[in-house]
Amino acid sequence: PFLEALSGYTGFPPEWLVAGAGMDEIISTICRIFLGPGDRALIPVPTYNFYAQAAGLCGARAEYRPRTAHFAVEADVPAGVKMVFLCSPNNPTGNALSEYNVRAMLEKTDGIVFLDEAYAEFAGKSLAGLVKEHQNLVVGRTLSKAFGLAGLRLGYAIAPPWIAEQYRRIAPMFSISSPSLAAGTAALGNLDWMRECVARILSERERMRSMLSCALPSEANFLFLQTPRNSKDIAEHLLRRGIIVRDCSSFYGCGERGLRITI
Repeated sequence: PFLEALSGYTGFPPEWLVAGAGMDEIISTICRIFLGPGDRALIPVPTYNFYAQAAGLCGARAEYRPRTAHFAVEADVPAGVKMVFLCSPNNPTGNALSEYNVRAMLEKTDGIVFLDEAYAEFAGKSLAGLVKEHQNLVVGRTLSKAFGLAGLRLGYAIAPPWIAEQYRRIAPMFSISSPSLAAGTAALGNLDWMRECVARILSERERMRSMLSCALPSEANFLFLQTPRNSKDIAEHLLRRGIIVRDCSSFYGCGERGLRITI
């Protein structure tokens, strides 16, 4: 029932869909299919740290590339790269990639491009349709964010059937619990609730951004800003006042003044 509901939501047939225990399991399994010792994985930073961890567990080497001044991604892939990790909207900066940008990356590599769209519902757009045109593209999604099911660990990927078939062969046999699948099916059957929540979050995000002149434009459910002093100190100060924000100094390539505020 879950894959059927997912098919109705995404518009892709079930043979193009795979599910896992959260986005992290999706990423880990894709890495185990395509990466081995000595392989190279390209990661534009700052971004989600788990890409490098998952690649490293397969013996692959992460090659970091700094993003541009506005956290965009340069559409260039060095020869020999086996996987490219893209996040749109990006975590922690909140900016989304253009279709032109992603197409350019796909056309410049024979490696697998993993596009993480965990926050796509907040952006109101998706590039998953490109999977039908490119046999080397995998789009990861999750029900943790807009659907509010983070604790139940339920992610999925949209992939060409040849990749989806390999995924099902190698994926952990008992990864997703029955309660998670039931909750996911129910959530996909009540999209009005999800969309109402997203609308309220986006409204609050823009209200907060109007009060924080240093916050960057965002297409996710959070704001990113560069703080005037060490972000760790600011985060700890706010925590003592009951306000939880994310010190982004732990994100590779982010520096010591990045702060993420989740709405």
